[in-house]
Amino acid sequence: MDFPNIDPIAIAIGPLQIHWYALAYLTGFLGGWAYGVFLLKRYGAASPFKPHQFEDLLTWIVAGVILGGRLGYALIYNPVLYLHNPADILKLWQGGMSFHGGFAGVLVAVALWARKNKLAFLTVTDVAAAVTPIGLFFGRIANFVNGELYGRVTTAPWGIIFPNGGPLPRHPSQLYEAILEGLVLFAVLLVLARRRDAWSQEGLLSGTFLIGYALSRMTVEMVREPDTQIGYLFGNLTMGQLLSLPLLIGGVWIIVRWTRLKAS
Repeated sequence: MDFPNIDPIAIAIGPLQIHWYALAYLTGFLGGWAYGVFLLKRYGAASPFKPHQFEDLLTWIVAGVILGGRLGYALIYNPVLYLHNPADILKLWQGGMSFHGGFAGVLVAVALWARKNKLAFLTVTDVAAAVTPIGLFFGRIANFVNGELYGRVTTAPWGIIFPNGGPLPRHPSQLYEAILEGLVLFAVLLVLARRRDAWSQEGLLSGTFLIGYALSRMTVEMVREPDTQIGYLFGNLTMGQLLSLPLLIGGVWIIVRWTRLKAS
C-alpha cells in the first residue's frame, strides 16, 4: 500500500510551523509527567520519592532527552554530516534523535537530581522507566508520519511504499516499535507497578524496562532498514542492536539484584 499523505507540519500560522515531531515530544513529556504523578500517588506510598518531586525531575529529564538524544544521533549515526554542519544539530524539527543518546542523557540528569535530593538512583529511575513508554510510543508514531526509519523490503500485505524508500513495499518498523516499546512495555510496567514490592525495593521497574526495550529494539532491528551511512556492522548486526545489548545485560543484572535483595 502507498504511504498515507500526511503533512509533517501539524499547525502552520504564517511563518510559524509546528511539526508532528515536536508535538509527539510535547505529548510524551506531559503525558509522562501526569502518569508519573498518578503512579506515585496511587501505588508508590512505600517509595521515598514523593509525587510533588516529579515535576522538578521532569525538567531535568527533558534536558537529558533533548541534549543526549540529539548529540547521540550526531555523534553515533551521522558524525560526518554534523562535523561539517554543526549548526544543524540545533534543527530538532528536522528529526534525528538517538534513543540511546537520550537514554545516556537521562541517566546523567537523574543521577545528578537524585544526588541533589538524597534519593537512591534506582528509586528515581523506577518512576522514569514506567513513564518512558509513553514518549517512545508517540516518538515512533512521529517517525512514521515523517516517513523515516522505515523497515526493509517485504512481501507482507501490510508493507508500505514510503516516499523516500524506493518503489517496493517496506515493513512499517516504526509502528512495530510503537507497539512493542510503547504499548506492550507500558502495559507490562503498569502490571508490575501495581505490586507493593515494586516500590518498597527499588529496581524492578528499571530492570524490566531495560530488558523489555532491548528485546523489542533488537527484534524490530531484524526487519528495520539500517541507516545508510552506517549499514551493517558485521554480519546482520545493526548499530541499534549493538547499543541495546548493554541495556539487556544491565536489566538482567538489576532484576537479579532486586530478587536477591527481596529474598534477604
